[in-house]
Amino acid sequence: MADLTFLRGYNEALVMAVARTRPAFERATIAEATGLTPQAVSKVLARLVEHGLITPAGVRRPAIGKPAGVYELVPHSRYAIGAHVTRRGLRLVLTDLAGTVRHSAVTPLPADFTPETLLTELAAGINRITAAHDVRGRLTGLGIGMVGPLDHAQGTVRDAHRLRHWHDVPLRALAEQALGLPVHLDKDVTAGVTAEAWRHGPAFRDAALIMVESGVGAGLWLHGAAHRGAHTNAGEFGHTVVDLSGPPCVCGRRGCLEAVHDRAAEAGDLRAAARVLAVGVVNLLQTLDVAHVVLAGADLLAHAATYRAEVQHAVRTEVPRADWQTAEVTLSSLGADVIAAGAAMQILDSRYGIPDLAPVAAGGPPTAPA
Repeated sequence: MADLTFLRGYNEALVMAVARTRPAFERATIAEATGLTPQAVSKVLARLVEHGLITPAGVRRPAIGKPAGVYELVPHSRYAIGAHVTRRGLRLVLTDLAGTVRHSAVTPLPADFTPETLLTELAAGINRITAAHDVRGRLTGLGIGMVGPLDHAQGTVRDAHRLRHWHDVPLRALAEQALGLPVHLDKDVTAGVTAEAWRHGPAFRDAALIMVESGVGAGLWLHGAAHRGAHTNAGEFGHTVVDLSGPPCVCGRRGCLEAVHDRAAEAGDLRAAARVLAVGVVNLLQTLDVAHVVLAGADLLAHAATYRAEVQHAVRTEVPRADWQTAEVTLSSLGADVIAAGAAMQILDSRYGIPDLAPVAAGGPPTAPA
C-alpha cells in the first residue's frame, strides 16, 4: 500500500508539472509528456479536479477524430509563502500555484539578529499576509531562503557568514514548531535558481544564478534540477580564491572573490567590482559549462547595466571558443523577489512536482496504474 501511495503522488506530480507549463492541456498531452497510460492519466485528472487543482476548460473538436476534453491549472487553489533572509532584512512573498507573486513586503532586521528575532518577524509577517489575503485551507507551507553555509538535508544553518548567533541552528525545526506550518529551508541562491527554472521552463537545464547582496553566491541548476552537493552546501561561489595575496575574508581565507569584490565596491570602483565578478563567472563556466547565467541580488540589480556589461564581455572574450561554448547572460526575471519567490516555489515543488519533466520521466520509478 505504501508503494501504491507513493506512485499515486508521483503520477500526480508529473501531471501537475505539465499543468504549470501550459495554459491548457488534454489527456493525450499528459500521456505523451509523462509516459503514463491514458487510463492512468484519466484517474489522475479526476483526482486533481476533485481536489480543485485543475478544472475542465471546454472541449477541443479536431477536424478528424473524437472531441477531447481540455483542462487548465487553478492558480488560486494553493498558495505558499516564501522568505528571503539576508543580513539586513526579511523579504516575504505570497505565490500561487502557478508561481505568480501575489504579495511582497520587506522588513528590516537588526544588525547581528538572533534566531528568536527572525522567528518573531516571520510570525508577524505571515500574520500580515494571511490577514490581507484569504488563503484558508490553501496554504501549502513556508519556504526559507537563508544565508549559508547551510545544511539543507538537516534543515540546519551551520555558520552563516557575518551572523555570529547562527552556529548549528536547526532553523527548519524551530520554524515549524513556532509557526505551525510545513517549512522548507534552503540556501538563498538555490531558492533563487529554482524560481528562474520555473520561469524559463525545460530549456533551463544547466544554469547558474549569481547573487550579489551583502555577499556573493551562486545557485546551481544542473541537468534540470537544483544541485546542492554532497553536504547540501554547494554555491559558496564568493569564497573561491581569485587573489592569493588578496584581502582577508569572513570565511577565514584570503583573496576570496567576495572579499576582492567588496573591497572594490566599498572603494567606489563599481566597474572593478563588476570585473571581479565577471572573472568568477568565467571560472564557473570553465568548471561547469552551464548555458545560462542569471544575475540577481539587490546590490547587483542597483547597478545592473554595469554588472551585466562586464559579465557579458568576459563571457564573449575570455571563454575559449566562445562561439561554441556559448552562455546567455540575463538579469533575474523576478528582480528583488527572486529568492523569496523561489523558496515559495520549493514548498510547492515538494508536493506538486517541478516543471522540467525530462529527468523525472526518464529516471523515475516505473509507474503503476493511478
